[in-house]
Formats: sequence, C-alpha cells, structure tokens
Amino acid sequence: MYLGIDIGGTKTLVASLTNEGAIKESYKFPTPKKYTEFLKEISIAVANMSTNTFIAAGVAAPGRIDREAGIAEAFGNLPWEDIPIKHDIKKIVHAPVVIDNDANLAGLSEAMLLKEFSRVLYVTISTGIGTGVITDQGIDPAFADSEGGHILLEHKGKLQKWEDFASGRAIVKRFGKRASDIEDPATWKIISKDIAVGLFDLITFAQPDAIVLGGGVCTHLDKFQGFLEADLAHFETPLTPIPPLFRAKRPEEAVIYGCFDLARSTYGKARS
Repeated sequence: MYLGIDIGGTKTLVASLTNEGAIKESYKFPTPKKYTEFLKEISIAVANMSTNTFIAAGVAAPGRIDREAGIAEAFGNLPWEDIPIKHDIKKIVHAPVVIDNDANLAGLSEAMLLKEFSRVLYVTISTGIGTGVITDQGIDPAFADSEGGHILLEHKGKLQKWEDFASGRAIVKRFGKRASDIEDPATWKIISKDIAVGLFDLITFAQPDAIVLGGGVCTHLDKFQGFLEADLAHFETPLTPIPPLFRAKRPEEAVIYGCFDLARSTYGKARS
C-alpha cells in the first residue's frame, strides 16, 4: 500500500492506494491554519484507515519545495514557512516520504495517462494558475520550481502576472461569476484570449508535445477549446508549433494519483 497526501489551501485529501494505484480509502478535512493542528489531523486520518502500513508516502504541497532537505519553504495561501514536512510526515506514517509541488504531481499523474507523448505541459487554472512540465514520465528538473502563473504579460496597458487576469479568481472579479456559471460564448472568447497569451509563452520555452489543462476553469474546456485553439493558432510559427490540447482526465484526484506515481517511482513497487 501507498499513501498520498494532497495539501490544499482550504482542504487536505489523504488516500491509501494499492500497489497498482487504485484508491482504497480516502479522507478529506479542512486544512487547519496551524501546522501543529494539521499534523494531528493527518495522524487521525492515518489511524482511522483499515490499513496503515505503507511502503512509501507521497506528499503534495502548494508553493516552493526544498526537495533534498524535505522542507516546504512557502505554502502560498497557508501561513507556514520552512516546514520540515518530510520529517514530520515520516514520523506519522513510519514509511519513506517524498514531497513535491502539487501542480508538478498533478502533471505527472496526467502525463502517465498520455504515454505516447514524451514531453507534457500541465497547466491548472483554478483560484490561481499552476504549471508542471513532465518529460518521459518524470518531473522535469529544469522546470520543477517554475511558477507559470507568475509570468509577466502586458494586459490593459501594464505588466501583470498572468494569473492576475486569467485565473478563476480573476474571472470572478471581472465578470462577477464563477466559470461554472458562465454560458455566454462571447465571455468565454474573452477568457480564452487571456489564457492563450500566457499559454503560448509557456509553449515557447517548454516546447511540449502535448498540453493538459486542469483545474476548475478547465473542467469547462468544452465551452472554450475552439476559441483557445484558434487564438493559439494565430501565434504559431514553424519554430513554435501548437501541440494538441487535452482536458485533465482525473481533475479531482490528479494530485493524489501523482503522489502515488512519485512515491512508487522513487521507492519501487511493494512486494505482494
């Protein structure tokens, strides 16, 4: 058995997975603001599982990671800094632990389902925008700490972070509606154009063979994929071909499956 822990700014998902990567049990709880309370919740979740002996655990954290030291340096929406999370989780689960950024792990999970493509760019558009680049079914170290949502682009006459005008939060601020409530094609055309300008910049330096779009906004990809592909086609050059776009196949659990994929590839498949 493996354990996956997806730490979000508002909720945390803990799941046990079989050696083949099927979720056996899962527990979800609101992420406490205090780190000590978070560790208590993890302990409770693990203790309540029918099986709590694991070959390894994968942990997904938002923000910046020191992988070698096992420290989460910054958690984005959570007030935690320089947390020795690898050490602390290992004490709870009594198994080896590997940690990485949540967008990287979601990208890893989705890329494992697209084995025909060598390099996959994963972009999650929800409250903010996160990115991951997966090469040959592994997190590409050259892009492991990239923050695609923070690239600066000209928007309305000034330089702005991409996620400040193209994320789910920005959509609500601009249109007064969540993406799930928008049906008007003209509105989606505007949203598509804002997504396309940043996405093309990512394409130019990552040179992916395929793009997977995840997150809450992109669960509605069917409403704007045509606009997005047309917008990207305007930027295409012989040196920057536009790869095929895919919607994430497991948008809700992509991160937890990525935790499994990383733990198993790092520590090997458990014996039966």
